[in-house]
Amino acid sequence: MDNIKDIKNRIESIRDTKKITNAMYLIASTKMRKAKSDLDKTRPYFSAVQAEIKRLFRIAGDVESKYFYPVNASEKLNGTYGILVITADKGLAGAYNQNVLKLAQKMISEHEDSKLFVVGEYGRQYFMQHRIPIERSFLYTAQNPTLQRAREICTLLLSLFDERKLDKIFVVYTDFKNGQKEEVQSARLLPFHRSQFMSQDEVSTKFEYEPTVVDVLDHIIPSYVAGFVYSALVDSYCCEQNARMTAMSSANENAEEILAELSLEFNRVRQAAITQEITEVSSGAKSLRNRN
Repeated sequence: MDNIKDIKNRIESIRDTKKITNAMYLIASTKMRKAKSDLDKTRPYFSAVQAEIKRLFRIAGDVESKYFYPVNASEKLNGTYGILVITADKGLAGAYNQNVLKLAQKMISEHEDSKLFVVGEYGRQYFMQHRIPIERSFLYTAQNPTLQRAREICTLLLSLFDERKLDKIFVVYTDFKNGQKEEVQSARLLPFHRSQFMSQDEVSTKFEYEPTVVDVLDHIIPSYVAGFVYSALVDSYCCEQNARMTAMSSANENAEEILAELSLEFNRVRQAAITQEITEVSSGAKSLRNRN
């Protein structure tokens, strides 16, 4: 049986831990709200870019571009795949990182001719430990997802795609569905299929594109790709913070249960000690009376 001092030390230790987990919960909540706010501020621009691409395809649906599958072509495309894997820099986020890495490793096993591009120290350490080559890792991006960092990633991936060093590019990330549900998924970043932008709406206003439709399309696609990467970075970041909030909330609940059990044990041990003291005093008094 633990003595009273040991129990008190355990109670104080758990209370200190609870303060830390509660602080981490509040910090994660603040970071998630800020990231979602920053993403919402950029959505109108990228929505406008997407709308312009759709308008372009309504005018010239058979236009050819290096960023799209050829007209009437199937989606089967062999060659080298580029896989952008977005993980966190830190742990203490439940199964967030493990779920992303599990899907990424499955994709690698299904297509061995793949090049890895990793965001997040957790993912980098994982692939290094498993001796899986990394083409490029992006440091300090997972904890600070900005549009500038997304453009840097996009520039590298597009240059490799333009040079035919990559034939397909995928993004493995955690999507923050409706701001509540988390879902790990892989999305094909390039090449696009024109059905993603085709629309049945007729164009009421005639447009002219200078110098050519292809030139305009090739110019605005990088902006759209950067927007997609930025959205994936922020979604993953929000999911990480949400997972950390869930983990810290669970830790707080467990701490409350342990504190309740320790309080009962403390009262029981203290009561036993008091009872023992009373018994000893009574025995001593009785012994004195008997001597007299």
